[in-house]
Amino acid sequence: MPMLKLSIYHTTGASTIKMRVGLFISFLLIFFSAKAQDTAYDEMLKTYYKNTVPTIQPADLYKRMLRGDIMHILDTRMKKEFEVSTLPGAQHVGFLSFNVKKISDIKKDELVIVYCTIGARSESIGEKIQDKGYKNVYNLYGGIIQWVNSGYPLVNAENQKTSDVHVYSKDWGQWLKKGTAVY
Repeated sequence: MPMLKLSIYHTTGASTIKMRVGLFISFLLIFFSAKAQDTAYDEMLKTYYKNTVPTIQPADLYKRMLRGDIMHILDTRMKKEFEVSTLPGAQHVGFLSFNVKKISDIKKDELVIVYCTIGARSESIGEKIQDKGYKNVYNLYGGIIQWVNSGYPLVNAENQKTSDVHVYSKDWGQWLKKGTAVY
């Protein structure tokens, strides 16, 4: 009888070890897969960014929002994108329709954050704003996709929380890992 108990104990112990090793390997695969996805997104962004406007990370922007820092968040996407969802407190300025007169009430030394879907269109608008003498202009790194993937909130046209994200196209939608893609 003691041999039987010993045999069952070893089988149960081996099964527990196998299960723990399997869970650990699964965790590692998920972790490194997510890291590879982040790296792939960063590499893709490098092909679009000209680095003419400094970037701000979503976490840094969110901290500033929570502190109540004075800033102007400008959504440079098309109106139909903005109406689906936007960062809380953002002002729509558009891309093709952008005119610096839309921001004439902003002082040239105040913090200005521009963003779009991934940060390419907003970088262009950021350049235009800088060219008009604004000194404190930042582009949201990774755009609204990175913002949402980082777990930060969005609001819709009625200022209600939403998980919908207009991702411009299916090409950009592939990078959205949280939220619901809208085209």
